[in-house]
Amino acid sequence: MTSEITWHKSSYSGARGDCVEVSEGRTAHIRDTQNRTQAQLSVSSSEWTALLDTLRAN
Repeated sequence: MTSEITWHKSSYSGARGDCVEVSEGRTAHIRDTQNRTQAQLSVSSSEWTALLDTLRAN
């Protein structure tokens, strides 16, 4: 399934290599750049938007 997903590095990723990749659409997929073959988190686009709004507010 992940081969069909277009990933990009999250703007929230740090400069020290603690990177997160995301794929945004009807469902948002989130994974650890250094462990791409391990599990990924998938949430609805509204949940993803709510998380980003919370992060921006803090």
